Amino acid sequence: MSRRSLLRAATGAGLGALALPGLAACGSSSGRTVSSGRVDVSLWTHDPGYIKTFQAAAGDKALMRGSRFDYRVKATNAAGSDVVTRTIAQAVAGGNTPDLAGVIVDQFPRVMGSAIAENLFVDLSDTVRPFEGELLKLAPYSVDKIPYGLDSDNSITVLYYRQDLFAKYGIPEDLDTWQDLARVGARVYDQHKVSLGMVSTGDNGAIVNGFLQLLLQRGGGIFDASGELVLDSAEAVEVLEFMAQGVRSGFLMSLPDPYGAVCGAALKSGRLAAAAMPNWYNVYGLQANAPEDKGKWRMRTLPRFAGGGHVASILGGTAFCVVKGKPNTEAALELLRRVYLTREGQLLRYHSGGFLPTLKSLYDDPELTSVADDYLGGQRVFDVYRAAAADLPLYYQAPGMQFLSDLLGGHILQALQGKTSAAAALKAGIRDYRQQVKR
Repeated sequence: MSRRSLLRAATGAGLGALALPGLAACGSSSGRTVSSGRVDVSLWTHDPGYIKTFQAAAGDKALMRGSRFDYRVKATNAAGSDVVTRTIAQAVAGGNTPDLAGVIVDQFPRVMGSAIAENLFVDLSDTVRPFEGELLKLAPYSVDKIPYGLDSDNSITVLYYRQDLFAKYGIPEDLDTWQDLARVGARVYDQHKVSLGMVSTGDNGAIVNGFLQLLLQRGGGIFDASGELVLDSAEAVEVLEFMAQGVRSGFLMSLPDPYGAVCGAALKSGRLAAAAMPNWYNVYGLQANAPEDKGKWRMRTLPRFAGGGHVASILGGTAFCVVKGKPNTEAALELLRRVYLTREGQLLRYHSGGFLPTLKSLYDDPELTSVADDYLGGQRVFDVYRAAAADLPLYYQAPGMQFLSDLLGGHILQALQGKTSAAAALKAGIRDYRQQVKR
């Protein structure tokens, strides 16, 4: 069977109808392979920051020195879910697909089953083999241990905190464990109605992501490397109980959206004095909501869980995948390699869009270790990122991840609201998932 036939069999012939005209400005999948010279690489992504980065890279003479290709990046911006839907749909229909597709981490499970990733994207095993042990965050975008995408950012979760408010309320900045911070946080909330963290009570995806962030730090997970469900664990119950107790004590603030108006008001008023969030929250959460607090915030590695785990976690990410069997496939793969697997490319990505390196050695690179963040009071941020990157948990996905998230979110919310126990909530979510999978 042809690749197109295999995709049609995997996804259903009717999926081609989902291809909407908004993503039509890209090269056809037919034609002769481009092996040198001018090449217009089509890029689909949800984030203008990636467009800016790839276009800057294409025009960087030092980064492109020695390339056989003269790159132009033709980008199309769309919602993250639409990028995946329309890429698959166009492939099934034999229409216009991108050369490079930016796949958000929570959308990748959609291509993990029925050999979709295998038939749609280039196997990057040979590309990443020279970087074994050096390249971070391959696991979320791998199927049967074969990587199909390179992540744009380590998405390292740290603890952001208002240094002035910590001093005002007598909160030590170096508390070692979450249990220590929760104990102090309960006292601070009781006396001042100020919280030292937040949980999301909005959509199912946000609810599960908040839980997953702490679960990974604790050393647990939802799926293992083979795609088996491992959510039924003591670590999962412990983390959800910790979150629910934090909400009851006021240590953790319940918010519908960590980026919206309610969260912005909590940050501006000083009622939310700390938050465990990824590196990108600095710009998209703190600076976007509270620009007037420049210089007041700091960051540190996460407090440990007393029972074990890591000093950091991860949340979010976007991998770029090369669509196979196209005239520009070879050129797109080289562009991805130069921008994502070289020192120069990773430095360009950091300076262009703030994307943290995914190569371990760069956390000791002098060009980055000297970086000081003005919003964080001139703090040398790579002092924190270096320690965190050395102790990141692995995150595995499976085809049913989105499905499980939809089923699990409501049960977690009930536990956070005190309507059920953590153990019962997780047991109910797992039961619902297994019943649906059987169908």
